[in-house]
Amino acid sequence: MELLKTIFGYDDFRPLQKQIIDHILAKKDTLVVLPTGGGKSLCFQLPALMFDGLTIVVSPLISLMKDQVDQLQEMGVSAVCLNSSLPADQYRHHMSLIRQNQVKLLYIAPESLVRLQILDMLDSVTVDCLAIDEAHCISAWGHDFRPEYRQMAQIRPRFPEAVCAAFTATATPAVQKDIQASLGFSADTGFKPFIGSFDRKNLRIRVMFKDNPLQQTLGFLEAHKQDSGIIYCLSRKQVDALADQLAAQGFSVRPYHAGLDDTKRSRFQTEFIRDDVRIIVATIAFGMGIDKPNVRFVLHYDLPKSVENYYQEIGRAGRDGLEAECLLLFSHADIPRLKSLVSGPDEQQNRAAWFHLEDMVRFAEAQDGRKKRLLAYFGETAATDDCGMCDNCLAPADQVQDLTIEAQKFLSCVKRTGERFGAGHIIDVLRGAETKKIFQFRHHLLSTYGIGKEVSKKQWFYLSRQFQSKGFVQREDNYGGLTLTPEAWGVLKKETRVSGWLDPRHRLSQSSEAATGTGHAESTPHPHHPDLFELLRQKRKELADEAGVPPYAVFPDKTLMELATFFPRTETDFLNTFGVGKTKLEKYGPDFMALIAEFCTTHAISDVPERKPPAFAVTESIPKEKRHVQVGRLYHDGMSVKDIAEQFHVKQITIIHHLFRYFQDGNRIQAGHVIDECPVPPDAQEKVRPAFDTHGYQFLKPVFEAMDREIPYDDLHLMRLYYLYVNEIAPPSK
Repeated sequence: MELLKTIFGYDDFRPLQKQIIDHILAKKDTLVVLPTGGGKSLCFQLPALMFDGLTIVVSPLISLMKDQVDQLQEMGVSAVCLNSSLPADQYRHHMSLIRQNQVKLLYIAPESLVRLQILDMLDSVTVDCLAIDEAHCISAWGHDFRPEYRQMAQIRPRFPEAVCAAFTATATPAVQKDIQASLGFSADTGFKPFIGSFDRKNLRIRVMFKDNPLQQTLGFLEAHKQDSGIIYCLSRKQVDALADQLAAQGFSVRPYHAGLDDTKRSRFQTEFIRDDVRIIVATIAFGMGIDKPNVRFVLHYDLPKSVENYYQEIGRAGRDGLEAECLLLFSHADIPRLKSLVSGPDEQQNRAAWFHLEDMVRFAEAQDGRKKRLLAYFGETAATDDCGMCDNCLAPADQVQDLTIEAQKFLSCVKRTGERFGAGHIIDVLRGAETKKIFQFRHHLLSTYGIGKEVSKKQWFYLSRQFQSKGFVQREDNYGGLTLTPEAWGVLKKETRVSGWLDPRHRLSQSSEAATGTGHAESTPHPHHPDLFELLRQKRKELADEAGVPPYAVFPDKTLMELATFFPRTETDFLNTFGVGKTKLEKYGPDFMALIAEFCTTHAISDVPERKPPAFAVTESIPKEKRHVQVGRLYHDGMSVKDIAEQFHVKQITIIHHLFRYFQDGNRIQAGHVIDECPVPPDAQEKVRPAFDTHGYQFLKPVFEAMDREIPYDDLHLMRLYYLYVNEIAPPSK
């Protein structure tokens, strides 16, 4: 615990960290599967300081090695890397330090570790630990298989006294078994796997139907003006085009892909890491080596190749534990391109890649909780169906529509056309189109011909995807023809009702704002002072540039937030801050404390809030209070809708949705001041109340129609809360 605080600046371990570290210190082989941001690195870095000998860290990317070595050296830890980016004299110097037993951690790529020159050098020192990072690269069934990782099994006997520990954030149960078998892990020798939760509680997840991707991206970035983020594209051409378009709009942006020369790639990545550039537009070539904790958003402009890829890429957001937002723009047009990209000469690998892609499409089309889906994919059961952090879970319940009739029409048409045609042809039949194909197969004579004209073609395509996601139809692999499943007959026989959304725009206009991340810390009793926070950020950037390291290597945002909350001006108070150890206290404490003292004097700040740790950490051991519960409590404490919206950096209608959800969870709407915020004139309010009496409060559309569509939905949401209050309507029982 002493090293945890004095070197790393942490007061407590995260879930599973202590058990993992104890197991490694006992020299027992270990497999660690923890989510990105779950603290994997500490699990081999801290034991490395306690072992007498050397810890070898096998890492796949130069950028990842450099990033971790920079951070360790800032903490005063003796760490070096050996890779092709080093000048020859520095490479030789690092090897000399290793031979002299002056290095605790050596970062090296697998292809370098197997070189005879390196192995001969390592024979001259004691190796206590072989840590294999990104261990999913070992498995051919993983999403990022690298053959050179397979050689690690042959390397192990070279270091008979070393414990072997494999680390990954993305490994399905099948990949975990493959890693264990490849490295020769056995329970007989004390091997134990440690599998953490895959739930990244601070990530908000959205999937939006890709309609006008550039405008959708610009709208998204408008809500993240000051934030740092990554945009992933499928092709290099798209990366360059989008980066140019965003730059023309005034955004601080750089492209990143394998087609750029090494110098440019390295420079652009460094600019992003050091906060000189705010946005990176990249192919999947970018990110594995990035440990930048303050990435506030990840936007997928195109569909990822697999759920593992998607999970790893969104995992680059919010590593500091603060909220971050993940948006995927999804179109079926991406699928053929992706299938072509992942296809190669090896049939077994092709099948694995296609299975991964199908899983990703199912995730994008899903209408239940997205986090529940992600957890299930990695073999974990969600604690609740409602994560409260994705578009599906946050979609207002009253906006879900009855689609039973549309489903019956669609499924009947699939059956009557012989269960051999794709969605496009089925929709043409339903809409009464006069195509050559329809007349060729005489489908204009079917009873289902033209019975769906009232629904647009785009809406029918959206419905067809929902019916596939719900399991009523399945797509044939080779030609894409649709066939009915046994579940479809329940719909056709009028035994099963179907609900969903008729129009993606209607659904997303309701759910996307509710799911928009704030990009800020969880609400705390004592919010940080924004002006001081900005001054601290400027000071951090100045010190980082002087030291030649990324700003987060000085202090992460969470540390600055605590400094801007508790105003520490003594060494004791400063040392009690998250992320501050003795080395960083000595190195940076005087500069930051002087700035804080000057700020407090200028702003006449004398009283400071009481520190109640943990201040900002998002942990799995303490259940996170859902946003609608936080909103309900603040509202009942007397805060206005406007003030709550400003605190959480969202629109007022989002707070209204949260309050209604709070009511649906079994809580009364007790405060009556909501009506003071309603812009509806009093005479119109009097007319709305009888409409609620007649039509009920669960669905707003009948009330909207009863008011001749003159009162906007946003105002009706507000009026509904007041109606529940004045009529003392009891919330539904839980």
